[in-house]
Amino acid sequence: MDDDNIVMSSSVLPPPVFVRKDKQFTDSSRARHLWWALPLLTIAWLAIVAILCASLVRVQYWEVAPGTASPVSNRLSFDSQALNQVTRYPAETPLLFVTAFGGQMSALDAVIGWIDSDVAVQTYKEHFGTSTPTEQRRLGFESMTSAKQIAEFVAFNRLGLDVSMKYGKVVVEQLVCLDLPTRLSACKQLNPGDTITALDGEAIATLDDLIRIVANYVPGDVVTLSVIAHQTSEVVDKRVQLIADPDDPQRTLVGFIPADTRTVDLPFEVDIDTNRIGGPSAGLAFTLALLDELTPGDLVGGTKVAATGTISDDESVGAIGALHQKTVAVKAAGAKVFLVPASQSEEEIASARQVAGSSLRIIPVANLTEALNALADLGGSGLTNATIQL
Repeated sequence: MDDDNIVMSSSVLPPPVFVRKDKQFTDSSRARHLWWALPLLTIAWLAIVAILCASLVRVQYWEVAPGTASPVSNRLSFDSQALNQVTRYPAETPLLFVTAFGGQMSALDAVIGWIDSDVAVQTYKEHFGTSTPTEQRRLGFESMTSAKQIAEFVAFNRLGLDVSMKYGKVVVEQLVCLDLPTRLSACKQLNPGDTITALDGEAIATLDDLIRIVANYVPGDVVTLSVIAHQTSEVVDKRVQLIADPDDPQRTLVGFIPADTRTVDLPFEVDIDTNRIGGPSAGLAFTLALLDELTPGDLVGGTKVAATGTISDDESVGAIGALHQKTVAVKAAGAKVFLVPASQSEEEIASARQVAGSSLRIIPVANLTEALNALADLGGSGLTNATIQL
């Protein structure tokens, strides 16, 4: 008989009873596990759906978060006209300029932002003030354009090149609102982007004209401003009640912060690609980078340096926003020194130093001379000569 073909007969006894009981026990255990698993699986799916929805739903909150710290030299372009007048010395150690990121948040972003100490979550009013998002973007890009021109003016003037500056029209950039503004307050009568052409019939061509005329009034006086609204050509008269300067009650203000509409006359232009970055806070970095490119040597002495701060035509360095977040970006970029405006508040500088820790040195500077001295202390070459080719 071939054993491989043996077939078991149907008379084989069934498995013992205890085996079937074990199987019944196993099925019951699996059922209990399934009873627990189904609710947990449902909760997990609901949580995933909630997170997805929270990441898609926009809320009325905006973030101020760390941005980037990148070399200015990569954004500089000298055309043939410029190179006919000066020699370019490519930066040996590129100086960094720094940005902060700001955008509308999703519900999920807002929750994460409130947890993250490096992100500031702002309401609409905190983020935009009295401007609309479109107006703030426009003003931001305009101020960046102005910052580039002022940086060129300051750098070229330092190097002895022939430069001059002209003041432009009086344009409203931001409104100053008191706690209890009256119906005729500027913050209720004017809008960002408005151009003021006259006060009580007296023509105003530049900011100097407005300052001179307003000095003859006292807080509480009601004047008639001739205004051209943004993107219009029609002149409209508006009644506005003047206010006292919150920091100097003896000084009379209209109640707005003017846009920087100055224009500079330069012997040549240097293109600075800002890649749709708004705001004037890169002024100091642009100025230092231009000075480095137009003089021989290494202005920063081989040290990885970042800089932030506005720059004025008198070479003073002005305060900027989001210093905490910008310090985070500078530290992440591996910089060793961060030049910041000395006019920042003590709390802001203390916060920046806390973020910087021991690996990043924070140096406050009040003007261009202090910034150059700080770089010289790091081993920088300083400004050895202008580069005009006679």
